Amino acid sequence: MSVRIGDIAPDFEQDSTEGKIRFHDWAGGKWVVLFSHPKNFTPVCTTELGAVSKLKAEFDKRGVKALGLSVDQLTNHDKWADDIEQTQGARLNFPLIADADKSVSDKYGMIHPNASDTMTVRSVFIIDPNKKVRLTLTYPAATGRNFDEILRTIDSLQLTDKHSVATPADWQQGEDVIIVPSVTDEAAKEKFPQGWKALRPYLRVTPQPGK
Repeated sequence: MSVRIGDIAPDFEQDSTEGKIRFHDWAGGKWVVLFSHPKNFTPVCTTELGAVSKLKAEFDKRGVKALGLSVDQLTNHDKWADDIEQTQGARLNFPLIADADKSVSDKYGMIHPNASDTMTVRSVFIIDPNKKVRLTLTYPAATGRNFDEILRTIDSLQLTDKHSVATPADWQQGEDVIIVPSVTDEAAKEKFPQGWKALRPYLRVTPQPGK
């Protein structure tokens, strides 16, 4: 099974380092970053879990909850947390799902048999407060993720949900944005009183609203 953008994120109940999680109830009305890592006690995964723990304040500021997953046993998760703290300088501060029966991994299509039929790939799902999947990413086992990029995409999603804009390539928080083509020039005068620069009729650049 694969989960695509626009789908409702499948609900599940599974054990975690913070007790049993019923996903939709746990998520509540928050944004969620659900991400899988291939295996505990491996080098790249250790650095990733440390990186997410260090970003807790940034996730909190955006109303985002982080949730990790692998197909390891729960006892391995607890032991590995000590390694993460000792090597990465950050204590695990979000739940890790122990998906030993692979039920969640199967629902979300996190196991790619041609890569490995025993471990998950590095999947990322950004899920909005309505439980809708808004972004998916997939990385191979040897490549660690850039979690600053994941924060950037959350900033874009939250901004574009609120205003009639899109974000251009390499956009960062506070930079100019693009007025979506469905907004007429007349409507744009009301929505964007600061004006815009029309590089083409379909490419109108304006300062980020709400800065």
